Amino acid sequence: MSETSPGLFPALLKYWRRSRGMSQLDLALAAEVSAKHVSFLETGRSQPSVEMVLLLAYSLDVPLRRQNDMLRSAGFEARYPEPSLDDGLDPSVTAAIDQMLNQHEPFPLIIMNDRYDVLRVNRSGEQLMGLVCATEPPPEQLNLYHVLFDPDLARGAVVGWDETAAGLLAHLHREALHRPDHQRLQGLLDEILQLPGVPKHWRLPELGLPSPGVITLALSTPKFEGRFFTTLITFNAPANVTLEELRIEAYYPADSATADTCHRLLS
Repeated sequence: MSETSPGLFPALLKYWRRSRGMSQLDLALAAEVSAKHVSFLETGRSQPSVEMVLLLAYSLDVPLRRQNDMLRSAGFEARYPEPSLDDGLDPSVTAAIDQMLNQHEPFPLIIMNDRYDVLRVNRSGEQLMGLVCATEPPPEQLNLYHVLFDPDLARGAVVGWDETAAGLLAHLHREALHRPDHQRLQGLLDEILQLPGVPKHWRLPELGLPSPGVITLALSTPKFEGRFFTTLITFNAPANVTLEELRIEAYYPADSATADTCHRLLS
């Protein structure tokens, strides 16, 4: 068992229950345990088993990384591994990611973590970054939000940037509010809001803005002109932290001219 501080697990359990807007009775019903037992766990009068920690975390829809935190706080070893993208994933998963990157050519595909840091990108994506970013060459370490909001990167290439950026920022606000424990995501939001030219009133969440299922991105520079719509792909029922946090953004041409341009650039 791992070392832990008394009272840490009860505090985390109470935090997650409240963040999900559930009463002790709600959680008890969802987990099919007694409300009295939930109460005793939150006050520290009872100590949970590994199975109980996982059951309650599942009932509260706690992310796997935070489930590991809950297990450690109760004195147990973490259950879910956190391998790097290039080392430790199931070979079949790695092969699937490689296949997705290759088969999506000649259109861009980007692999990111849950903070939208770019982890891998296919050749078309690398080419697009080089064509639309003001900095030549683009920095090796990229974050998708920084790319679209930073005037030194691709912000000047986005047609109708104000409208597109407002919608993207509303999405990031919603995600940060839904995941208040995610300090890195909140940190990203703070970084974006401090970039030059980002309106101060955007610091208040525009939660009333619609959240489109598909985002259209129009880009225009002397080197590239085109329109894409994007989709975000995540893994279903992941067995480790890395896969749960992985985000795959695929770009598709929104018109035949963009498709032709992408084919020509990669030929």
